[in-house]
Amino acid sequence: MNLRQITRISVSDSQVYLLRVPSDLEKLPLDAKEKEYVKKQHRKHKQTFFNFNKYDKFLFVCFLPKAGKKTEQANDARKKAHQVFEVLSRNDIENVAVKHVEKKEQELLAFAEGFLLSGYQFNKYKTKDEAANKKHSLRNLKIVSKTLSPKELQQIDILARANFMARDLVNEPVNQLTAEVLSERISDECKKRGVLVEVMNKTKIASLKMGGIMAVNKGSVDPPTFTIAEWKPENYENKKPFVLVGKGIVYDTGGISLKPSNYMTGMKADMGGAATMAATICAIAEARLPIHVIALIPATDNRVHGNTIVPDDIISMYDGSSVEIVNTDAEGRLILADALSYAKKYDPELVIDAATLTGSAMRALGSHGAVGMHTKAGIQMSKMIKAGEDTHERVVEFPMWDEYEEMLKSDVADLKNVGGPVAGAITAGKFLEKFTDYPYIHLDIAGVALIDKKDSYRGVGATGFGVRLLFRFLQQMMEK
Repeated sequence: MNLRQITRISVSDSQVYLLRVPSDLEKLPLDAKEKEYVKKQHRKHKQTFFNFNKYDKFLFVCFLPKAGKKTEQANDARKKAHQVFEVLSRNDIENVAVKHVEKKEQELLAFAEGFLLSGYQFNKYKTKDEAANKKHSLRNLKIVSKTLSPKELQQIDILARANFMARDLVNEPVNQLTAEVLSERISDECKKRGVLVEVMNKTKIASLKMGGIMAVNKGSVDPPTFTIAEWKPENYENKKPFVLVGKGIVYDTGGISLKPSNYMTGMKADMGGAATMAATICAIAEARLPIHVIALIPATDNRVHGNTIVPDDIISMYDGSSVEIVNTDAEGRLILADALSYAKKYDPELVIDAATLTGSAMRALGSHGAVGMHTKAGIQMSKMIKAGEDTHERVVEFPMWDEYEEMLKSDVADLKNVGGPVAGAITAGKFLEKFTDYPYIHLDIAGVALIDKKDSYRGVGATGFGVRLLFRFLQQMMEK
């Protein structure tokens, strides 16, 4: 979809007007009866969304909240954009122009973002259903403003496409997206944007003694990969790199600790962290942000085959520590631990991981936010939470209290991979913390990476959660 800025609405375009109070209706091209209807419905029934069919186009009136946080007002604009998109798409409209009566530019940007995100489709495997196969009709979204900068609109467009990249990867089934294919797809997208990429194969991973990755991969007939992507422009401003680590379990059966069948559906999304981090570094590169960023993506599937790991096994990790396997369905933390240890070689400013790690996080927050934890990164965590509010990809901080370490103690190894039946999201984070010696933020996105019911501009299925969040966070980190 083409996103561009204009200064005046064309009479041939469908039109959207954003406003707060009924008195603003006098500024709109509605007749007296239409204005009276809107005022009455808004007053009596609190209706905030109106559309008028003008036969060859539509005219929309969208009331945004008068009070509340600016971040919530912006998200309401995104949701209104989705409502507009749905009407226009059903009616095969191609062009729409959007104007904010009060000239609130950030709400205009939020509307544009919600509108673009609403356009995501994943229909590549539908061969017979013409209605489902049909691409939406929208071609041009025109933002009426004299003050928005081209860079602001460009970033909205870049982030929408990066979000789509993450969603595409997560929505792919494992028979189409093995670890090797994932690394190929990431490499292709990165190289288009000038990001340097190295993909380690199984032989290289084994030679580095990455015992966590190799142990999980023992149950697979497909080899693992470890992808390293680096964006280091000439004008980068940070002295030390930011490192993004993404869990790349392309499918998780639970291993020998097999999941019940009703918990296995959707496990193609267990590489949601990898998709998020790959799409984030691609967005940063395409936007030419002056920041040195490295993404580390360990990838394999977790299946039952041959000499798959079993409970009671003891494995040796990349950093030399030993781990007792208690549950093979706690595999994501094993491959992440190797990547987090590997990140030490970069002497990073901050390491952030994203992972669909625990059912505990999903049960705690549902599909409305990610669990966040940190060590040595209090200021950065505050900025992450702020970025989450700005993008409505919200993060809730959980504690990293030392008391939770007791639950990970093993009688036969340095630690065990599961802490017990309670505080699962926290003990998973504490396990990962053991492999860090730098400022570190852990994001458990288990509840938000894939949703089974349509939710406005987030759609249904993969959401691409974290791309907009991390892009905004890293922008904030670089602001003087």
